[in-house]
Amino acid sequence: MTMAWTYLLLAGACEIAATTLFRYTDGFTKLWPSIIAIAIGALSFYLLNRSLTGVPLGTAYAVWTGIGAAGTALVGIAFYAEPTSAMRMACLVVLIAGIFGLKLFGEA
Repeated sequence: MTMAWTYLLLAGACEIAATTLFRYTDGFTKLWPSIIAIAIGALSFYLLNRSLTGVPLGTAYAVWTGIGAAGTALVGIAFYAEPTSAMRMACLVVLIAGIFGLKLFGEA
């Protein structure tokens, strides 16, 4: 895996952390959770930008948002008792498969 893909995976992980922290900002009225969420979100954008040295923009953006969406949904299921219906889980599997597909089939 190239360094660009490493940056992209780290950007996705930061996206999961930032969106999960939104839960604790109370509409950005709580100072420290808000500062931390914004800082991690900015780091996510920075790492996404760094990934563009070796990953096409469209692929990078799709993978970044996919990791953020799937990861945040899984955090919600694991830690916040969010629903786990069969259809919801099937959609997450399709989303994750799409992320892997972009990596596998996006190479020239």
